[in-house]
Amino acid sequence: MSPVMIMVLDGWIDAGAAAEGAIGHILSNSQAEPFASVNTDTLLDQRSRRPTLLINDGVHEGLTWPRIEIFALNDSKGSDILLLIGPEPDINWRSFVTDLVDFALLEKVQMLVGFGGFPAPAPHTRPVRVASTASSRELASKIGFVGGSIEVPAGVQAVLEEGFSSAGIPSIGLWARVPHYASGMPYPAASAALIEALNTVAGLSFDTTSLWNAADATRVKVDKLIAQSKEHSEMVHLLESSIDAAEGNAMNLSNMPTGDEIADELERFLREERDQEK
Repeated sequence: MSPVMIMVLDGWIDAGAAAEGAIGHILSNSQAEPFASVNTDTLLDQRSRRPTLLINDGVHEGLTWPRIEIFALNDSKGSDILLLIGPEPDINWRSFVTDLVDFALLEKVQMLVGFGGFPAPAPHTRPVRVASTASSRELASKIGFVGGSIEVPAGVQAVLEEGFSSAGIPSIGLWARVPHYASGMPYPAASAALIEALNTVAGLSFDTTSLWNAADATRVKVDKLIAQSKEHSEMVHLLESSIDAAEGNAMNLSNMPTGDEIADELERFLREERDQEK
């Protein structure tokens, strides 16, 4: 066994629920088995991540505690995979990473892959692009990356990537660029793009057909909303022109609706659509 480890620890940036959707898809299409768990007593702030209490007819029937777990599964070719999921630790990141690196060395993990999504000035009418942060330029080049230097706040995923890399285990974070105006709603195209990037970089085989079907349905709904507003249509056309000319060029968005404003309208539109379907 020389598995690829995939990690998604919620609590950090996940525009369009890109990582959540990708992990949910993998779990729903695999026979995942519990493999290990992490003691969270020294990792989580239990007042911000409270356990849930089941009460049945006034009787206390038990608590369910937040858990960080590792599952074992295989892709369609039988490749071994370990899946690390759960809440991002609130404290003691260094000891958490040390313990996971020791575990990974024991299990002969060959690569660490993380998922995420970030809002980007990109139109929903173009394919979702994935950017990487990796332990080597060669690995990053397999997917692509944002050029230049930038300092940003880091999640525990970045600390894990650094820890695994220092231990000689290649690591890469895959980040879907989600249209900024759709970042507050589930965006299946971003989840599909993450899984396809995973297949490319780790040599795995996961089918994404159902995610692309969901993405097509989302595209139709967003198209319908955008078409109702000349202002929104012009914004999408400007984004298309910028992406087509040179991805990543700075754009003057001062005269456009904000991503939050359009996201609010999208969510309201989709709620109305669901209400009409009932």
